[in-house]
Amino acid sequence: MQSSLVDYSLHLADNALILGHRNSEWTGHGPILEQDIAISNIALDLIGQARNFYQYAAHLTGKKEITEDSFAYLRDGWDYKNFLLVEQPKGDWAQTVLKQFLFSTYQFYFYRQLQQSTDKQLAAIAEKSLKEVTYHLKWSAEWVIRLGDGTEESNQRIKQALDSLWKFSGELFAPADYEIELLKENISVNLLHIKKNWEEKVREIFEEATLGVPPEKTEKGEKVWMQMGGKTGSHTEHLGYILAEMQFLQRAYPGNEW
Repeated sequence: MQSSLVDYSLHLADNALILGHRNSEWTGHGPILEQDIAISNIALDLIGQARNFYQYAAHLTGKKEITEDSFAYLRDGWDYKNFLLVEQPKGDWAQTVLKQFLFSTYQFYFYRQLQQSTDKQLAAIAEKSLKEVTYHLKWSAEWVIRLGDGTEESNQRIKQALDSLWKFSGELFAPADYEIELLKENISVNLLHIKKNWEEKVREIFEEATLGVPPEKTEKGEKVWMQMGGKTGSHTEHLGYILAEMQFLQRAYPGNEW
């Protein structure tokens, strides 16, 4: 049980850290100053959430030599448990805001339920994080609508982003073994319980953005294949490049702290 709780905390931390790092790539490069600041603040929020989960995971190990920095900077790619979705390249502005929307919608309903966890520390982190994620969802949803129902070019770009990212959305609701074990004690979130809410919110925003929700089955009646594996350490090549950049300073100068 303890091992599963550490894995679960790392999964939640890794999601926030990797997407936060991705969003930070926009700092100084946003389309306008206001949105440059907005995406940078979202990145800071996510990294703050990651710190809370990493600190809890470090506490759970009971080892003084393991800290939040150990988890963030001294693990290899196969030790990370983040969704494949969050490690995808930032791409253009449409790809960034759609990725944030899909993930923030998930996080919003996820944290609402995690507040009811029997693990008081996870519940407390969820309660604090939900206030931030509520804004992330509002901001990203408005941008999806703005691009989808905007010009011909903006509509084309958000559709291209949808084609690129949708295949990673199925992993959001595929529980890993450590989640299944913790669910028995009402520690983790039942992903099936939040999937319906996620689908309804995505459909609502997509309709306003004049976007269609991709079908669940192909024209041949086959279920659309979703890419999985991030939760258990199987990642795309993009994570390796993120870690090479993010971990360089700590590995070159061991002992530095945030």
